Amino acid sequence: MTAVTATLLTGTGAATTAQAATVDTNARNVLEQVHTAGRVKDAGNTVQYSWPGVYFEGRFRGTGVGIVLSDSAADYDVQVDGTTVATLVTPGNTTHWINGLQNQEHTVRLVKRNDTPGDTSTFGGFRAAPGGAVLSRPAARDRQIEFIGDSLTVGYGNLSTSRDCTSDQVKRTTNTDLSYGALTARRLNADYQINGYSGLGMVRNYNGGSPDVTYRTFYDRALLNVSGDVWQNPGTWRPQLVVVNLGTNDFSTPVNPGEPWTSDSLAAAYRGAYGDFLQKLRTRYGTGTTIVAVGTGQFADQVQQVVTARNDAGDGGVRYWSLDTSGLDFLGCHWHYSAHDDRVISDRLTTFIAGLPMNW
Repeated sequence: MTAVTATLLTGTGAATTAQAATVDTNARNVLEQVHTAGRVKDAGNTVQYSWPGVYFEGRFRGTGVGIVLSDSAADYDVQVDGTTVATLVTPGNTTHWINGLQNQEHTVRLVKRNDTPGDTSTFGGFRAAPGGAVLSRPAARDRQIEFIGDSLTVGYGNLSTSRDCTSDQVKRTTNTDLSYGALTARRLNADYQINGYSGLGMVRNYNGGSPDVTYRTFYDRALLNVSGDVWQNPGTWRPQLVVVNLGTNDFSTPVNPGEPWTSDSLAAAYRGAYGDFLQKLRTRYGTGTTIVAVGTGQFADQVQQVVTARNDAGDGGVRYWSLDTSGLDFLGCHWHYSAHDDRVISDRLTTFIAGLPMNW
């Protein structure tokens, strides 16, 4: 178990951290004490999840808070009163304590930093230090946004100082909480899901890999590594806005010998699958949801054609957004967006959304 801790800012008290070896299994239902908008499976004393950027928000009174986790794959940030006080690197089975706070009411937020689709993460809730208490959960926000995409939506390696990264460096420098989607949602005071999966495309994955699956194989799941899993929406997830950014992996590499595509057939299959995917979203969320289809680079024209077809068919709630890459440095791992780029994109996307008739 590894914990990288940061110092609390003045006003929240001097913080210390400690770790316990066992997970408290006698908690009340986790979802009764925390607010989350993520795709989680409710197991009562714990919740399980796989997608990046899943967050849990709570309130407590006292001088410390414990975070109950069972996760040997993902990294997390812990924020108290809006300040990041600890980064937990593959914490394992632990109750991680933040102590030494002022004896008053506090907010706490736990957020999963990276994508670990081959593993299932487990959260067992928050605990109050002796003499304190976990308080009622924070209220949900009125606005909800769902972001659908690949590694660029995940925030892959966005904190890296080099484009050359090992697999471990990618994991440590990915921070979905600083991705353009998370930034945009917070600027709009919206709850959000970051349903991003690195390397996958609408019909073709990066460099033609894993041809038996695509992003659409996994979209319905809560637990990505469980074949056939389907997330059960508790009825509270009704996003007014869905942003789809899929296509980079479909078109960023040339078609390899042996792949069942020509340039024309790949583009046609992409447009067909994209249209079907938009219909699925429309059926799921209804006509009150605005869907923004993102186009950029090699697949911009394809997305435009899909949006035009939807509009011509009478669905005016699908909008095309051209992602302007001017001024981006692509200094993240393997030429992905840097944290700077995520901020720039968020600025541009927020401006675009502000011009839509959202009625929220």
